[in-house]
Amino acid sequence: MTWAIAWRIARRDLSARFHGLRLLLVCLFLGTGALAAIGTLTSTIERQLSERGREFLGADVQVALWQRAPTPPELAALRALGTVSQGLRMQAMASSADAAAPVELKAVDDRWPLYGRATLLDGQTVGAPPAGAAWVAPGAADRLGVKPGDLLTIGSARLRVGGLLDQEPDRLGEGFQLGPTIIVRADVPAAAGLTAPGAMYRSKTNVAFTQPGDPQAVEAELKARFPAAGFEIRTRDRGAPGVDRFVGRMGEFLTLVGLAALVIAGIGIGGGVSSYLDARRQNIATLKVLGATSGDIARIYAMEIGAASLVGSIAGIVAGVALTPVIARALAGLLPIGTGIVFAPAALFSALAYGLLVALVFAAPPLLRARRFPAMALMRERVSPLGWDRIAIAVVAAGLAAIAALALATARQPLMTAGFLGGAAAALILLAALGWGIRLVAARLPRPRDPLWRAALANLHRPGAATGTLVTALGFGLSAFVLLAAVQTSIDGTIAQRVPERAPDYFVLDVPKEQVGAFTGLVDRVAPGSAVQTVPALRGAILAYGPKDAMTRVASLGENLPEDAWALRGERGLTYADEVPPGNTLTQGEWWPENHAGEPLVSIDEDLAQAIGVGVGDFLTIGILGTERSARIASLRRIDWQTMGFNYVLVFSPNTLRDAPHNVAATIELPDDGAKGALLRDLVRAFPSSSVIETGPVLVQARELLTQVGLATLAAASVAVLAGLAVLLGAIAAARAQRTYDTVILRVLGASRRQVLLLALAEYGALAALLALVSLALGLLAAWAVVTQLFEFDWLPAWPAVFGVLGAGLALVVLFALAGALPLLRAKPAQALRAL
Repeated sequence: MTWAIAWRIARRDLSARFHGLRLLLVCLFLGTGALAAIGTLTSTIERQLSERGREFLGADVQVALWQRAPTPPELAALRALGTVSQGLRMQAMASSADAAAPVELKAVDDRWPLYGRATLLDGQTVGAPPAGAAWVAPGAADRLGVKPGDLLTIGSARLRVGGLLDQEPDRLGEGFQLGPTIIVRADVPAAAGLTAPGAMYRSKTNVAFTQPGDPQAVEAELKARFPAAGFEIRTRDRGAPGVDRFVGRMGEFLTLVGLAALVIAGIGIGGGVSSYLDARRQNIATLKVLGATSGDIARIYAMEIGAASLVGSIAGIVAGVALTPVIARALAGLLPIGTGIVFAPAALFSALAYGLLVALVFAAPPLLRARRFPAMALMRERVSPLGWDRIAIAVVAAGLAAIAALALATARQPLMTAGFLGGAAAALILLAALGWGIRLVAARLPRPRDPLWRAALANLHRPGAATGTLVTALGFGLSAFVLLAAVQTSIDGTIAQRVPERAPDYFVLDVPKEQVGAFTGLVDRVAPGSAVQTVPALRGAILAYGPKDAMTRVASLGENLPEDAWALRGERGLTYADEVPPGNTLTQGEWWPENHAGEPLVSIDEDLAQAIGVGVGDFLTIGILGTERSARIASLRRIDWQTMGFNYVLVFSPNTLRDAPHNVAATIELPDDGAKGALLRDLVRAFPSSSVIETGPVLVQARELLTQVGLATLAAASVAVLAGLAVLLGAIAAARAQRTYDTVILRVLGASRRQVLLLALAEYGALAALLALVSLALGLLAAWAVVTQLFEFDWLPAWPAVFGVLGAGLALVVLFALAGALPLLRAKPAQALRAL
């Protein structure tokens, strides 16, 4: 038989509505659609980050320094690379005649922006503001009640609102914002008295290369040349590092979700193809009787299943591409992405390849069984099931190897992807072994006296029983429910823990240390009953750590920092104290006595100590304003980060840092909100160089950000759950098709409708009960890996919700089983027996 003739037969046999293969279509549609949408979205964002990295950063290389500008030698080294634009960023207070508001002050020179375009709401393209003017973000203008042409005050400087900002090209590269932006000329902060010694500001020097160069090589050279300078260097390929990391982690998770959906869908595909071929076993047998060879049978039905797989995969890809703009619109405020339809050929090809490979792997065994066995064996398959052959095993192994190779080749984190694939394989093997074990145990159990339970037990191990398929399908489906519930509630728990509902009303920076008494007195006078806490505030970077004679230099580690050693990245807040700070608990060592005058000492967070492998008696070297200072580790502390107060990873003995230029930071907790406006205005007038951060808007912003992450996770994981539902329905539908004969015999022998329904309930109820614990363990293990290893969130599932979702899944299984049994009651014995 030629391929043309085989296709003619396949086309005639294949219904235009794909009757019998709809489960295959639905499963492939869900899986490939998810992968297409995920791949298109992440590819688009990554392309934006890559192509517009210079614009997002505003430079090819950016060097940031806390509390100082680059020294002449440092500046000369940067100018040798290309065009240099200097400026600074800091928190400040802006005020008008009637209002005051905390803002993010951005000082720029005449070369800003080196890349991209800054525009105002009136359409003007601008650079640095003219002398005496400022560009004001609409949010700041609204809070201050000003418009273009009005005056505002920052520090001791009076400025005119020159225009309202529309597009700020390097906004994405600035990171988390603690207030609306106001852009001023580079000389304004110093003239306004905001950069006195000890003030909390960060200079930023942007470099646009004159000649093409490798930004990473330049970064390595600068760090080697100025090891103690405290440089925080960012390059154009990491123009928005927080966004880039978020996109990478979320993209990896979403891809794994898509693969999980396809794995779950594959089970449905296998069951659907088995049912399809089972319904056509007489046709196959007839073709063989008429002279069709095994190869002819394989060609005919491979074409049918291949056509259905291609249609389902392409439909899923089209739906995924169409869905991308909707997702992009939802994430527009969080990520750099357009809202139109975008094609990412590599991502779409990968989705199509995954879909067809999964269809091949799970459709091959039933197809090859039909190819291998003679006509009479096919006729007897219902009571004498066909087994596996070597060709089927080889095809499945090759398909699985191809899926694994494709997944690893396209993975951002190959080890994590390999772990996921290994976990999925282990779960399949575990569930298959469990299904085999249930059949074996059911066959050896004593027969119950109750005929209903005896029949239910027999259904688990009789010839042709779908126990193995049902266990695998139900296990994966229920595990998907548990995974979704545990991941989502852990994200919600993280939001509740890390972003508390209540925090100090204000954080105040750059209070002159000699004016702390005047500061607290003003707060007590304007807002009596307020709680004020003050601490010395400095900035510095950890340069080395470890035993005194064998300290590890952080610069020598490059990007290979120890896991969870985030405090080694750039400069951190530093303080000193005579007493253990509130919310901190000593876990090792001792605190120094008041007025300690001996060797410099430091107390560090116990998590950081564990991450970098240091303990009491080791040493730490920090860099402050370009100088190095060392201290011995005297104690380790456990920090309660939920207090939202002053929580410092490093707390030094006063004699270590007291002589360094610094100011004081403060928190203010008001007894009520009535004094907020008056307090802000009085603070601005009395302490013009200080800046105030309102925690309310910051908490709202952080909570909204994490909520968006949670919603994205929920939407993505729902794909796996939908695939699980489809598989549950398909597995039960396939089992129903196989039981038509049994049900008809029971009805002929006198079984009532109630007994048939109770039989289905008993069988599926027993399977669901057995699978509940296995699914709970599998789902929780996968969720733990996603939450703690991929997202690096805390493992905080809401157990009532997890068990509730699992219970709902079990109830769905039972309801689906009863719904699947209802059509069997309407089967006419004569017609059913003739068809079988």
